[in-house]
Amino acid sequence: MRQNALLRSDKGLEIPSTARKKDTKIAKVAVVKPVAVDDRHDHFAVRKGVRCAGVHLIVDLHGGNGLNDIDLIEATLRSCVSAAGATLLHIHLHHFQPSGVSGVAVLAESHISIHTWPEAGYAALDIFMCGKADPDACIPVLREAFKAQRVEVEEILRGRDA
Repeated sequence: MRQNALLRSDKGLEIPSTARKKDTKIAKVAVVKPVAVDDRHDHFAVRKGVRCAGVHLIVDLHGGNGLNDIDLIEATLRSCVSAAGATLLHIHLHHFQPSGVSGVAVLAESHISIHTWPEAGYAALDIFMCGKADPDACIPVLREAFKAQRVEVEEILRGRDA
């Protein structure tokens, strides 16, 4: 297991401050002219003929193996991003002691997050993608990588009225 990853350290995990600096800047209001739906560059997705901000898959993986292996988890997230045709911006993973991994792959199209409970063979994932990325392509990758006995998927179309 690699221990040299800067983003896997426990630095910065202290309790965040609730103090905020007062914003003294004056906000400028821009006048935006309406854009035809077909001309928009908002990267909305279309799912089964429904236009939405993105497709959000809630994934429960049961009876999985390798859920404490941070290197396997990172490689699997990278494989999911590739399979979905998404753009990886950053991966941040944290390995808990004695077991468990939580992390996120930040994408140009949104994110994939994972939280594992190796002792129970369980992982919870959120796969949220917009644009032309295909979140469904992640499911077989996850099933194979973790040798899951059962995978449950719920779908939410986010921002249908936006």
